[in-house]
Amino acid sequence: MKKRSFMTQTEVESLLQAAQEGKYPERDYYLFLMGFLHGFRVSELRLLSLDDIDIKQKTIYVKRLKSGLSTVQPLVPEEYNALVKWLKIREQIASEENKWVFLSQKNQPLSRSQIFRLITKYGQEANLTIKIHPHMLRHACGYALADLGRDTRLIQDYLGHRNIAHTVLYTASNEKRFNGIWD
Repeated sequence: MKKRSFMTQTEVESLLQAAQEGKYPERDYYLFLMGFLHGFRVSELRLLSLDDIDIKQKTIYVKRLKSGLSTVQPLVPEEYNALVKWLKIREQIASEENKWVFLSQKNQPLSRSQIFRLITKYGQEANLTIKIHPHMLRHACGYALADLGRDTRLIQDYLGHRNIAHTVLYTASNEKRFNGIWD
């Protein structure tokens, strides 16, 4: 049997709960929530800048790497609230010239390996039965949007895919797509 490459909605919720009980709960919760809600690649997430977030408009500029299509996306209420909490703490520890959203103890952007270690640690603390890694949040986003019945082209744009073949993976394996086909 092929290993699963995504987390279920329940697993994402368990991961988020575990992150809220960690050493840096506001940062880690927001990190994983953003990774899931916007389908960020780990490099996109770690390089997210304060300049990419418009607090007043409640939007975020999602700068895609790997030749992906960048977009402005809305911040959902839960995400906005988590952002405000994290930014209050962040401003106490960050130097003024530091623009990275997610900082390490050394006031530097979190590294790929730090994010990998964090998600692995919280996955274990959440008692997840699969071994998880950061890219699984991106896949979880795609599958969650497909499960909600979102249009494939919309998911393509949201995730920044240039080629729809990458997006179809999320919808083609979703048996719910046939529900109500004859209604």
